[in-house]
Amino acid sequence: MKAASFQAFGPASEVLTIGEWEKPEPGPGEVLVRIKASGVNPSDVKKRAGSAPGLLENGPIIPHSDGAGIIEAVGQGVSVARVGERVWTYNAQYGRSHGTASEYVCIPGSTAVWMPDNIDFETGACLGIPAMTAHRCVFADGSVKGKTVLVTGGAGRVGNYAIQLAKADGAIVIATAGSETSSKACFDAGADQVISHPFAGTPEEIMLVNEGEKVDRVVEGEFGTNLPFILDSIKMGGTIATYASMEDKNPSIPFYQIMYNDITVRFVIVYAMPDHAKEEAADDITTLLNADRLIHRVADTYPLDEIAAAHEKIESGLVRGCVVVTC
Repeated sequence: MKAASFQAFGPASEVLTIGEWEKPEPGPGEVLVRIKASGVNPSDVKKRAGSAPGLLENGPIIPHSDGAGIIEAVGQGVSVARVGERVWTYNAQYGRSHGTASEYVCIPGSTAVWMPDNIDFETGACLGIPAMTAHRCVFADGSVKGKTVLVTGGAGRVGNYAIQLAKADGAIVIATAGSETSSKACFDAGADQVISHPFAGTPEEIMLVNEGEKVDRVVEGEFGTNLPFILDSIKMGGTIATYASMEDKNPSIPFYQIMYNDITVRFVIVYAMPDHAKEEAADDITTLLNADRLIHRVADTYPLDEIAAAHEKIESGLVRGCVVVTC
């Protein structure tokens, strides 16, 4: 089978190669998926660049966590009725060497999620990390029905899904954006209000657009930089669920301000989500997909032979939406 891989860390154009690999066989509890599309996430390009130093200890890596395709075979313990099923996948390259940047991948059956016919493979390849991260941020502390949720960076991949998921559950959603184009993306996703990115005046802005009330929960995409402004914008007993802090990688935390206001700070990463949370996210996302209640943004599609260009597109920081490699 054809697959992309790297056996050294470095620039995409220098370390990613295309070659022939032996087609895998599904083990107990696994399914063999013929991958049609592979999603490229920021974590994929960071790992290729060297963010996980021990990654190559067991040999070359076929990258990418997310994908979509068709189940062609099943291992022991998996119903043969799943053969032929269209699926979206997640966590393919988590804790293992073989990701979705290949024609075939064997993964646990639980991480190959039934995909309705109204969703194409390119869209399915975009769901895993961004949509499941968004779900965990929004729902880890229960339903948001009737609550006010602030989503910072609402035009981003996680933020955009967070807006949609919170609205689907009946929340009032305030998003932040940095341009008219980003504001439109937030409104298109269902945001009730859009304000500027967090700064010293954010608490006043929130009170102005939210009938004098602070927010119940925050989905936070730039934790260290935004924390001082967010803490003054959230109600006592509120929750901040954060999945990134790129500008300030070692933020300091005002312990007593957080403690005295009984604020929960939840750190979210798909790989470490408990199994029940993964199952709940997959079920809820698929239900919304089946009802055609989610909008998706596939920014660019590349053939497998041009995977380096796909990685470079993500690294440019200029892309809005998902970058997909077709296999």
